[in-house]
Amino acid sequence: MMITHTRGSLWSDLETRALLGIWGEADVQSALDGNFRNSHVYRDVACRLAEVGFTRTPEQCRIRIKGLKRQYYQARNGLPKGGPVRKACKFFDEMDQILGTRVPAGGLALLRGTPASRDVAGRDPEAEKDLTGEGSSFAEQRVKVECAPFAIPVPPSDGFKHIGAQTSTPPLSQPKRSKHHTSIPLDKMMGKLIQQSVEAEQKFFRYEEQRLKIEDKHREAERTRELQMLQMLGQVLAGISSAVSHRVQSRPPSPPQRTHQWACGDDVSYNAMAAALSPALVLERAFSLHKAHSVKDMENTFQLVRNIIPPLTTKKHKGQDGRIGVVGGCQEYTGAPYFAAISALKVGADLSHVFCTKEAAPVIKSYSPELIVHPVLDSPNAVHDVENWLPRLHTLVIGPGLGRDDVLLENVKGILEKSKAKGIPVVIDADGLWLIAQEPSLIQGYQRAILTPNYMEFSRLYEAVLREPVNSSDHYGSVWKLSQALGNLTVVQKGEKDVISDGEKVLVCSQEGSSRRCGGQGDLLSGSLGVLVHWALLAGSEKTNGLNPFLVAGFGACSLTRQCNSQAFQKYGRATTTTDMIAEVGTAFKKLFET
Repeated sequence: MMITHTRGSLWSDLETRALLGIWGEADVQSALDGNFRNSHVYRDVACRLAEVGFTRTPEQCRIRIKGLKRQYYQARNGLPKGGPVRKACKFFDEMDQILGTRVPAGGLALLRGTPASRDVAGRDPEAEKDLTGEGSSFAEQRVKVECAPFAIPVPPSDGFKHIGAQTSTPPLSQPKRSKHHTSIPLDKMMGKLIQQSVEAEQKFFRYEEQRLKIEDKHREAERTRELQMLQMLGQVLAGISSAVSHRVQSRPPSPPQRTHQWACGDDVSYNAMAAALSPALVLERAFSLHKAHSVKDMENTFQLVRNIIPPLTTKKHKGQDGRIGVVGGCQEYTGAPYFAAISALKVGADLSHVFCTKEAAPVIKSYSPELIVHPVLDSPNAVHDVENWLPRLHTLVIGPGLGRDDVLLENVKGILEKSKAKGIPVVIDADGLWLIAQEPSLIQGYQRAILTPNYMEFSRLYEAVLREPVNSSDHYGSVWKLSQALGNLTVVQKGEKDVISDGEKVLVCSQEGSSRRCGGQGDLLSGSLGVLVHWALLAGSEKTNGLNPFLVAGFGACSLTRQCNSQAFQKYGRATTTTDMIAEVGTAFKKLFET
């Protein structure tokens, strides 16, 4: 059963009615009538309340019942209105059903001056068993007798009388007391008693809130320690995986083929085993805060990327494998939207659109005739013009070459809202992330979005959303925390090792790249990511084995970008540029996903 954790002194109506239902049961009332110690009775009440899904301490249950009883008696006997102690009895009917017909076993006897209960040791065992129930804790300890109820004066229209006390008509021989000597002192005494009771209750509530805050801090510290332990476990698993890969790579070549009929089969088996133990991509860590994942699960993630890639067939028509839109490109930045759009085509998209400013359009068109360029981003009707194209696009990449002009940013806000309304997946990079850092609500909770910040963009976004600096000692946890704060949308944090999280799981990609950090590599990542997101969503949960398709797409895009970087660096070294990397997309894709 899911336990409903309640905070502080606030009780919901559902929880209060559950408490009254338990407190009004016959065995509980019998225990209270038998003058059992309240701590034992309310311990049992708290246990029963927990069984129906509400967690409260025995003291909280006793204080709540005490407050409800006070409200009930005040409402029933009509205390004077006004003052801070006047409260409406919301649960009058439930309390009246329990207390209206209740006659305490020792109540009248106590008020008449006769013994209210016998000693616990002198009770009849059978009667005790019936009173406490099987296995109850009431008879296991000595209990103290509750104090007899004192007389509470209530001023009705015809004078004062005492609640819980025996009332009778005074003899005619007794002189009536003067109203001057009775009403004024009693009113003052009643107001003082009630005020002291309210102050004591408020003081208890303040102490309870302080205690709960301390408990919350302790739980947060425990959670931090658990997260650190998971990080250490991930590093250990990464070391084991790296050691196995290195060991297989350093293994001598397979022995020469033998002449008998199994020679070829033995050689194939050896190569298959080597390929399985030394994958091109090393997935260092994949863990969930709710589930534990084995090393085998981590290795299978790379296979999931292969599963989402659609096969090439003559039965398809143009556009089925992806129509990608890139929103960006201004007078200063024309290369970034080109890199993103051409990367999408190189990975396997059929059509690639660029929505840029009027000045940037001729330059971007001159780079490649394969791109469809729309010079509308700075026009007054930019949002409407782009909206007309949205039904024809599978994914939108926002940010490459966007710049920070106010007019362009306002138009991008409108485009982003239209895309969210139509449920189009969105990849946000570069100056698009700067816009999100200024207004995180633009993307908050939209789980069909994926952010691709570098180190500086991540720090700016983290501080804008969480209002605190990034914890440099817990890099993986920071990515996970930001993803959760944004509503569990996927974050791909680019760096020495790419960290990908959807707020539930964290993947770390350490595919070999290079030390070259030329501009434009992030645009290659965002363009290829736009295509892989469409393929992952199209493949469905069966091909991704239930894993978030945005995680699978992010993992594939990171590995492809790193492989392109590595191949280009081997050819050109320090002179490597993003243009050289784009030329390697085809061979890198084939090496990672088609062999």
